[in-house]
Amino acid sequence: MPITILDGGMSRELMRRNAPFRQPEWSACALYEEPSAVQAVHEDFIAHGAEVITTDSYAVVPFHIGEQRFHTDGKTLADLAGRLAKSAVKNSGVLTTKIAGSLPPMFGSYRADLIQPERFAEIAQPLIDGLSPYVDIWLCETQSTIIEPVSIKALLPKDDRPFWVSFTLTDDELTCEPQLRSGETVKSAVEKMVDLGVDAILFNCCQPEVIGEALAVTTATLTALNATHIQTGAYANAFAPQPKDATANDGLDEVRKDLDPPAYLAWAKKWTAQGASIIGGCCGIGVEYIETLAKNLK
Repeated sequence: MPITILDGGMSRELMRRNAPFRQPEWSACALYEEPSAVQAVHEDFIAHGAEVITTDSYAVVPFHIGEQRFHTDGKTLADLAGRLAKSAVKNSGVLTTKIAGSLPPMFGSYRADLIQPERFAEIAQPLIDGLSPYVDIWLCETQSTIIEPVSIKALLPKDDRPFWVSFTLTDDELTCEPQLRSGETVKSAVEKMVDLGVDAILFNCCQPEVIGEALAVTTATLTALNATHIQTGAYANAFAPQPKDATANDGLDEVRKDLDPPAYLAWAKKWTAQGASIIGGCCGIGVEYIETLAKNLK
């Protein structure tokens, strides 16, 4: 199956351009204060080989911008994130580039314990409504638990746009089998995603070392369920393992020095050998990494 190249992490690329970037707003700062920088990052990823770019809507949730600002600005910021991605594709001239609408963890990265199921529609719907005119793919990403993508799927427009779900894995301790940060097994998550009718199952925002086993379980489960039409993929981060009480946003994590573009490519080659066909990068994986993937995996 042909390999699709995703983009990398938005936040570090914004920092590289000295764009507004601070906590707790994270990458939403640039949407408020310098949206042109967001578009520039998108264009840079496209220029370096990304075939799918992801909207800068990850931080457009109350966890980052606050409850009041979310209710006032959430849909408007999501619309802006979609428009910036669309403009980047047009300006790049690579009109085959697809736009993935980022539907992030609604209650903070890695923290399944903070989820409030009764609020999914309240938070997700403004993002969906704002992004919908612009996106080709819905990407529910950095999911720590099964309930979140299940709940969000019910809110999406009833059309034929692909629905991709990307889970984040426990990577701070050894487990008997690969598991989500909630403690739920990858096998149970894959089984539920098959029932949900997803188009792709990915793993992101965790160390590359834990992804291979998760892909192996995913492939075996999809085969057993006669669901091999579902694509698989990965986009790891470049951070050290994160503890259970982390939120992925407590501080600016240091990027691993041992995970340069050639080292990351070696992991990506292992994933593609396992059948993964959607490959990119998450936090700390910049344009030079994506360029290396595009040159060597295509």
